[in-house]
Amino acid sequence: MKREIYDETHEDFRASFRSFVTTEIVPHHEKWEEAGRVDRDMFAKAGELGFLGMAVAEEYGGLGQDDFRFNVIIGEELQRAGVIGSGMCITLHNDVVLPYLMHATDDDQRRRWLPKMVTGEIMGAISMTEPGTGSDLASIRTTAARIEDSWVINGAKTFVTNGLNADLYVVAAKTDPGQKRKGISLIAVEDGTEGFTRGRHLDKIGLRSQDTAELFFDDARVPAANLIGGEGKGFSILMQNLAQERLGLSASAISACRTALGHTVDYCAQREAFGQRVLDMQNTRFKLAELAARFDSVEMLFDRLVLRHNNGEVSGHDAAKAKLLTTELQQDIVQLGVQLHGGYGFMREYPIARAYLDAPIQTIFGGTNEIMREIIGRTLESDYGFAATGGRS
Repeated sequence: MKREIYDETHEDFRASFRSFVTTEIVPHHEKWEEAGRVDRDMFAKAGELGFLGMAVAEEYGGLGQDDFRFNVIIGEELQRAGVIGSGMCITLHNDVVLPYLMHATDDDQRRRWLPKMVTGEIMGAISMTEPGTGSDLASIRTTAARIEDSWVINGAKTFVTNGLNADLYVVAAKTDPGQKRKGISLIAVEDGTEGFTRGRHLDKIGLRSQDTAELFFDDARVPAANLIGGEGKGFSILMQNLAQERLGLSASAISACRTALGHTVDYCAQREAFGQRVLDMQNTRFKLAELAARFDSVEMLFDRLVLRHNNGEVSGHDAAKAKLLTTELQQDIVQLGVQLHGGYGFMREYPIARAYLDAPIQTIFGGTNEIMREIIGRTLESDYGFAATGGRS
């Protein structure tokens, strides 16, 4: 089905970014997959060509183009080329980290960090998850104590995307350990801070070129001016930004669905068994037809939410629905794709096998899909109950 959310400007941007992916990422992807991280030169080139911080205001070096459709196109093109792991440093930087530094900072902080985040001189990371806490952000144990003109941070983080390559980390810490949510604050920790060290380079089964690491803070002393958004405001800021993060994950997932479905249909159209194309077998057609119908309906929902997000109208549970539906569909499509490829589906030289390895994390990061169900479940009465809707059906 033809998508209606893009205009000529978006398609011109797509063509430019597709060219960037073809020349700057695809030729190096396998090497970066083996190394477990990308070269920073690629990230700097993305900044040079205007693919970083498009939404940042012009006074801080950006384009002032606060249209999430450009972010979506980046995710789509990375999935289309099968290099989402190598490009995730860009999507995380744009979709997840930058909103904290654009909307929760003061002018001095924006002038310090945003221009270099636009050029690619600074790569950002968000540091929330801790060993043993997972999606339970209110239970983090990392602490930050105010001592004179500094915050002194102690604790550990894990599963930090861009953990090895980043220069600036937005760290969630307890500035009031006696509180849960109200005790959390956000502090920017810069590379080179004394007492801050990177831990293990985590060995993942998929998205291998996207560097993921542990972080450790041992009396890491950070200037008081690096506090983001005010003391005790961290949890509410995190909640405000998670909607866009989950839409970004949904963008990647829905594009992964289209790509995996395309590879599978093409393979089944070319492969013959028992004297006919696999695609002409009724069981194959029926299974693929069901997934195609689900894909079209989920993509329409996603596109609607993207436009609403541009108007500031997407709630946390709207984004949770998008993340749940797109990532669950991604699992179903890649699993069937592997099955229909037969033994070749287990070979890494085939795109469907690599998609299969990259897919499982989608239902985990950004909040597990179990958490998404919990978020959606809390709105059932108010959104769907007859008492709340005045008996409308």
